[in-house]
Amino acid sequence: MDDLLPGMLHLARDGGETLTRQLTDQLRRLIADGRLAPGQRLPSSRQLAQSLALSRNTVSFAIEQLAAEGYLALSAGRRPIVAEGLSLDRNKPSSRSSRSGGARISVSAWASSLQQSIWPPIHKERPRPFQPGLADEREFPHDEWSRCLRRGARNAPSRRDRPINHPPLQEALLRHLVVHRGIKAVARQILLVPTAQAGLALVANALLEPGDHAWVESPGYGGANVAFSAAGAIVSAIPLDAQGMTVAPRKEAPRLIFVTPSHQYPTGRLMPIGRRLDLLRFAEAAGACIIEDDYDGEFHYEARPVAALQGLAPSPRVFYLGTFSKATYADIRAGYVVVPEALIDIFELAQRHMGLLTSITIQDALAEFISAGSYLGHIRKMTRLYKGRRNRMLQALAAEAGDRLTVEAPAGGMQLLARCRPQINDQQLSARLLEAGVVSRALTRMLYHKTAERGLFLGFAAWNDKEIDKAARILGRIVR
Repeated sequence: MDDLLPGMLHLARDGGETLTRQLTDQLRRLIADGRLAPGQRLPSSRQLAQSLALSRNTVSFAIEQLAAEGYLALSAGRRPIVAEGLSLDRNKPSSRSSRSGGARISVSAWASSLQQSIWPPIHKERPRPFQPGLADEREFPHDEWSRCLRRGARNAPSRRDRPINHPPLQEALLRHLVVHRGIKAVARQILLVPTAQAGLALVANALLEPGDHAWVESPGYGGANVAFSAAGAIVSAIPLDAQGMTVAPRKEAPRLIFVTPSHQYPTGRLMPIGRRLDLLRFAEAAGACIIEDDYDGEFHYEARPVAALQGLAPSPRVFYLGTFSKATYADIRAGYVVVPEALIDIFELAQRHMGLLTSITIQDALAEFISAGSYLGHIRKMTRLYKGRRNRMLQALAAEAGDRLTVEAPAGGMQLLARCRPQINDQQLSARLLEAGVVSRALTRMLYHKTAERGLFLGFAAWNDKEIDKAARILGRIVR
């Protein structure tokens, strides 16, 4: 080894790294790769320095560093010895990997199931009509938002050790929700989370035990199914009728119920007051909690919006879930959950433990944006704009494919459902549209019970009249 080791080292005298660093790194790699075997003695620092034409201090430093890291063992008056059990040579199979055909890391059943999951839909290219769920970021007051962000960033040093849920945002958002959504709460009940999906995960993990039953709408939002399954729940798909989720006792009472009453996802149906009260009475009798997802409930085009379910509840069983990314634009990744007052402390603790924290700078900027009236002003502007785009979409689809698609005109929201004939494979149709440059989502990918329903979920909010007309013409040619 005294003769071979210098030949295994290649030091660049004019390189960017110091000779000490090069020597340390190369010796470490030789040990990790198994080329210097455990128990093998290295030359003394004097011998190695002479062989490599280096100063003894350079070699001594490298050897001492590797000894400190545990790669070498040193003892007084003896040459360094390579420590035992450090080989990372992947070409030498262990007894276990040779029996099993290669070492593998196992994942949970839930993680494995994600490979077959139909949610979330993945769009690898830039957004195109009619991709659902997108606000039109071109219409957002970016300059005003940038000023709010800059002030929020400047305030950051003074906010150390403050609550994870920013009180000014809790108070500003509460004022908005009380007036415009009929929420009944105190400011501390609002928890600020990175996304609405994060809020779903928070509630699911805090309330559900493995084996508990949870209800989701069918067709419905896939994120609820994912969050409840991850928490170990048994998920039941509850079909819809003309008024939304059907409410009737079943064999197993649910612990948690997920609904989108203001604008059912994806049908766009509004749950009327009678059905809302039926649902609340059922939850009370069953001892169940409700997650009310008001994902785009800010946008209503016909009459006044119906008050949130949370404000009607006779007892605190409803968790109200919202997001800023729909009312503003997608890059503002912040959501919120209104939790029952008695659960504030435990939910804040769960929020910390799950790491579901939102930047205080973002929270501060949102607090200013709302308090200054900019948030409500933007919502009012976009409500007028989106109503016009909804109407344009309805006209364009009727002109291009009115004999092949049945469209339910939503009373609000940012997208609509166009139903196809039952014999049509909507997933294949969606794939053909994507090849032609039009994004859609197949209804069957949002169904969790057996039915002959087929359709396309289409977004209109992010697209102007010219974009809507062009995409509708393409859709009309392909839908036959």
